[in-house]
Amino acid sequence: MIEKQLKNQLQELLDRVRTWIPQKKINKFKHLPFSVLANIYFGFPSKKLKIIGITGTDGKTTTVNLIYHILLFAGLKAGMVSTVSAKIDNEEIDTGFHVTAPDPWQLQKLLRKMVKKKLEYAVLEITSHGLDQYRLWGINFDIGVLTNITHEHLDYHKTFKDYQLAKLSLFLNSKISILNRDDPSFKLLSAKIKQNQDKKVITYALKSNADFTLKKFPFKTPLQGEYNRYNCLAAIAAAFSLQIQPEVIRTALTTFYGVKGRLEEITEGQNYKVYVDFAHTPNALKQVLGLLRKLKPTGSKLIVVFGAAGLRDMEKRPMMGEIAGKLADFSVITAEDPRTEDVNTICQQIADGCQKAGGDFKIITDRQEAFNYAIGKLAKKNDIVVVCGKGHEQSMCFGQTEYPWSENAAVRKAIEERIKK
Repeated sequence: MIEKQLKNQLQELLDRVRTWIPQKKINKFKHLPFSVLANIYFGFPSKKLKIIGITGTDGKTTTVNLIYHILLFAGLKAGMVSTVSAKIDNEEIDTGFHVTAPDPWQLQKLLRKMVKKKLEYAVLEITSHGLDQYRLWGINFDIGVLTNITHEHLDYHKTFKDYQLAKLSLFLNSKISILNRDDPSFKLLSAKIKQNQDKKVITYALKSNADFTLKKFPFKTPLQGEYNRYNCLAAIAAAFSLQIQPEVIRTALTTFYGVKGRLEEITEGQNYKVYVDFAHTPNALKQVLGLLRKLKPTGSKLIVVFGAAGLRDMEKRPMMGEIAGKLADFSVITAEDPRTEDVNTICQQIADGCQKAGGDFKIITDRQEAFNYAIGKLAKKNDIVVVCGKGHEQSMCFGQTEYPWSENAAVRKAIEERIKK
């Protein structure tokens, strides 16, 4: 007991000291040398691959998987690294619990493995943290793709413009930049990129005139929602840039059924629908609830279960609560990686936004109990329940400890208990 207290006190002291050191200095004197060393040790493997990097607030993982799927469908030798996993020559490798961009050592090791397997292409999911912390140092990108830039990670970047500029660094290091013309960040990013005359910009959009639109490149996809049409257009533009034939791209899209934890339907024979989704930003929550609201039968209810991560962007909590209050018929607010923050405080901050929108809600801090309540008590025939925030992740953080957690298993448990009763 005393040992645990001393350990916690030491960690608190280290965390306090850490706040005194500017992030830029940590990046320059800790992260950058580590990246340089990783590149040297593994022999700069990216030089032997054609690299496609995908960044953005939402939709990165789906777009990475879409591009990878199209490449394989076209008969090209490709590997990928995403939030969910790395895929190299029929081998799937777990990339971590809460990490979208692996540390430089792990990333360079994965790239070297791709080279050893004689792969030609690598599709990488790129985060703003990874870019800011030099995790991608030494990699020159053939293609950089942007999905969108919306409110997220301001706890780290401090301002939205700094967040945008962190994303920009990918495109300043890419031969071809594929940008979402409908995204508000387009004007800033395209102007900065075009200052380099050797850089090429390709655009896609649903609402603006762009190089790739639904009218110019019609396609069919089993994926639902406007946000997935954006993801498909981004993947189409990337594949077209690699000179893959249009009909090959179109056919590949019809055979892609999505990614684990992204609007994944869980069925155990129940007479209502239950989905698991990774939505953990205001924009992602708005998109998924907007889509499901359109899909729900007349007279049925849309129920959402979600929370917000501790020690992360606090501004988004009431924003997400307000979105849920407007779009869902009922919200169950619960834990989502509270870390060292008080889970009750986090939930109340979300609830404040929900209350502002006039939404019905209940706070249940235990996530399994929240699922049991939404699925076991609230859901009626033809209703839709969506649990958001964790998706594919395999752990949940309380204090400084990662505890095993499976969203899929927790949902199935709630459904099975309901069926037994």
